[in-house]
Amino acid sequence: MTIPVQLWSYFRDLAGTSRLDVELAAGATIAQLLDAVYLRHPELAGLRKSTLIAVGVDYQRPDYVLRAGDEVSLFPPVQGG
Repeated sequence: MTIPVQLWSYFRDLAGTSRLDVELAAGATIAQLLDAVYLRHPELAGLRKSTLIAVGVDYQRPDYVLRAGDEVSLFPPVQGG
């Protein structure tokens, strides 16, 4: 299945793109999706522990099982003052 991944804020700048299409086997988890993203864009791998992950409009954990039609967004941590 192909999962579209949107990269936001400085993640987009680091990767040089705002969108990736990641090919995964059925039953893959967000953790597996992240492995594929970081393999293609190792500059993002150091941010793994602080990455916010949403499927649709809901934040999800790395063990979430992806389904065909899911759209994933990766965000840096929220900062404010």
